[in-house]
Amino acid sequence: MSNVKIIAASIFLAFSFWLALVAPTAPIAWMLGLLLLTIYLFAFEIVEVDEAAITIMVILGLTSLPLVYSLMGLEGGLVDNERLFDGFSSNAVMSIVAVMIIGAGLDKTGLMTKVAAFILKVGGRSETRIIPIVSSAVGFISSFMQNVGAAALFIPVVSRISSRSGVPMSRLLMPMGFTAILGGTMTMVGSSPLILLNDLILTTNQGLPVENQMDTWGLFSVTPIGIALVATGIIYFVVAGKFVLPTVKEDRPESVSAVEHFQEVYKINYDLYEVGVPSDSTLVGMKLDDIETISRVRIVAIQDANNNSLVGHDSVDRSTAIEANMTLGLLTSKEDLDGFVEGFKLNLSDKIEKFSDLLSTQNCGTAEVVIPPNSTLIGKTARDVWLRKTYGLAMVALHRGGDTLKEGEGIRDLPFQSGDTLVAHVCWEDLERLQNNTDFIVVTSEYPVQEESRPDKVKWAGIFFSIALFLILFTDIKLSIALMTGALGMILTKVLKIEEAYRAVSWKTVFLLASLIPLGLAVSKTGTALWIAQETVKVVGDMAPWIILASIAVLATFFTLVMSNVGATILLVPIAVNIAIQVGADPAIYALTVAIATSNSFLIPTHQVNALIMGPGGYKVADFIKAGSIMTILFLVVMMTMMNLVF
Repeated sequence: MSNVKIIAASIFLAFSFWLALVAPTAPIAWMLGLLLLTIYLFAFEIVEVDEAAITIMVILGLTSLPLVYSLMGLEGGLVDNERLFDGFSSNAVMSIVAVMIIGAGLDKTGLMTKVAAFILKVGGRSETRIIPIVSSAVGFISSFMQNVGAAALFIPVVSRISSRSGVPMSRLLMPMGFTAILGGTMTMVGSSPLILLNDLILTTNQGLPVENQMDTWGLFSVTPIGIALVATGIIYFVVAGKFVLPTVKEDRPESVSAVEHFQEVYKINYDLYEVGVPSDSTLVGMKLDDIETISRVRIVAIQDANNNSLVGHDSVDRSTAIEANMTLGLLTSKEDLDGFVEGFKLNLSDKIEKFSDLLSTQNCGTAEVVIPPNSTLIGKTARDVWLRKTYGLAMVALHRGGDTLKEGEGIRDLPFQSGDTLVAHVCWEDLERLQNNTDFIVVTSEYPVQEESRPDKVKWAGIFFSIALFLILFTDIKLSIALMTGALGMILTKVLKIEEAYRAVSWKTVFLLASLIPLGLAVSKTGTALWIAQETVKVVGDMAPWIILASIAVLATFFTLVMSNVGATILLVPIAVNIAIQVGADPAIYALTVAIATSNSFLIPTHQVNALIMGPGGYKVADFIKAGSIMTILFLVVMMTMMNLVF
C-alpha cells in the first residue's frame, strides 16, 4: 500500500472516531464509519469497485450475528438479513439486466451498426464533433426513457464509432453516460425520482394544511432546466474533454492494423484509398482485369451510383465493369495511386468515407495464408480458381522462396506451389470461413472474430423494443417488468440465443449495484440519513432562502452518491417541504429541487449509468472524480440558476 493510501486511511479513521463521538446513537456511529469505509475503498481503489461493494454488503450481513452486534453495542444488525440480497432482485438491477439484453438484441440485427455509420457520416472522425452528436441523441432518448436504458442501447454504437474513428472508447463513453443522466431531467418521466415526485407530493399533502398543499408538476415543467443541463454537459466535454477525459489504452489485435508488419517482412507499402469515378473518366466501361495489373492497384470494394456496395467473396471479381459515378476502394502504394488517379482523371477522397464501415479494421484487413502440401489449389493460378470471388482473398503479394512478388508482377498468373504465402486483403468473416478449408493454412490468428449477425430479425427486435417502450411510457407497470418483456421477446423469437443473452449481461455492474442497495437501506433504517439532514438544517436554517435551497441541493447530491436516488428522494422530499414552509417558500419548488438534484451523481460510479459504462470504458474511480467533480459543480450552478429564472 502506498504512503498516500496509508495517510488517507489514517485521516478517514480519525474522522470516523470524531463522528462516533458526535453521533447521537451507536447505529448511526457505526453507519457513518461504514460510509467512510465505502468512500475510502472507492476513492483509493484498494480493491475493484465491485469487490468493495460486495465487502460492504457482507460486513452489513455479519452485523446480524448476536456476538457481533453485542460487541458493537447494538440491539440488532444494521440491516435485516432477510433483505440483504434484495438488491439482486431489485427493480433497478433487473432493469439493467433486461436493458443490456435488449441492447445486445438490437445490436445483433445490425441496427446499432447503421446508427453508428450515420453518426460517423455526420460527425466524421473528430472527437469534438462525435461527442455532441452522440450525447444529444442519448440526452433526447433518456428524456422519455430511463437513462440507464438509453445508455445501454448506445454502448454498442459508441464501440463501433470508436473502432472506426480511432477515438478511444474512454473518451466517448463518459460524455455519453453523463448526458444520459442529464437527459433524465428533461421531462417528469425521464428519471425515477421525477416519476416518483408527484406521488410524494400527493402523499405529503395529506399531512399539510390546505394553504400549504402543493400542486403536482406537468410532464414538461422541468424541460427548460433539463435542456440547460444537457447543453452544459455537452459544452463541458467539448471544451474541457481533452483535459478531463482519460485515454485508456485499448487492447486491439495487432493484426488488425498490420501495415508495419507487412512493410517489414514483405516490403509492401500499400495503403487503403477511396476514389470516385466521374462520368468523363476513361476508366468507365473498363473491367477490373484491364486495370489492376497495368496500374498496379488492387480494387477490394465497389459502391455504385445507387449506393449498392460490393465487398468480400461473391462480389467483386475481375469481370466487374466500371460504371460512371462508382466509388472504388483500393489497395496500392502512394506512387502508383498518383499515376492511377491522374491517368484516369479520378477523384481522390481525403479519407475513407463511403467504405468507413465496410472496410473498417473491425471488418476487413490484410492477412497471410499459406498453401499447404495437400492443397487442391497446387498447380492452379489465382485466375483459375477466381480467388477473390470464390474465397474473398484479394491477393496483393505472393511470397515464394524468400522473394516477394507484388501487384503488377503477374502474381495471379503463377501456378500455386506448396509453401506459397499469399498476402491478401480479406474480410474477417471470409478469413474465419477459411480456417476450416484444408486448401489453406491461415497464418493470421489475431483478428476480430465476426459474430453472427441476424438482420432478418430486425422486425422482431423492433416489435419487442416498441412493446417495452410502450409499457414504460403508457402503463404503470414496473420498469423491470416492461424491459424484461422486451428482452424475453427477443430471446423467444431468436433475435438472441439464451447463451448470448447471458453473455450480454455485465455481471460486474450487477454485483456493484446489487451490493450497494443494502447500504442505502441501512443508512435509512438506522436514522443516519435523517440525522445528517437535520444537522444540515441546523446550520443553514437562518440563512437566505437561496442558500437554504442550495444546501438542500447539495445534501441531495451527497445522499445520491451513497444511496439510491429514489431512496434519497423519498427521504429528503418531506424534509425539504417542511423547511420551505418554515422559511415561507414554495414547498413544491423545494421538493422539485430534491428530485432534480438526485440526478447529480457523477463523482463515483454508484449511479446505474456510471456503473454500466465503467467496464467498457476501462475507467477507474479516479477518472469519475476528475471529470465528475467539475460536472457536479456545474450541475448545481446551472440548476440553481435555472430554478430561479423559471420559477
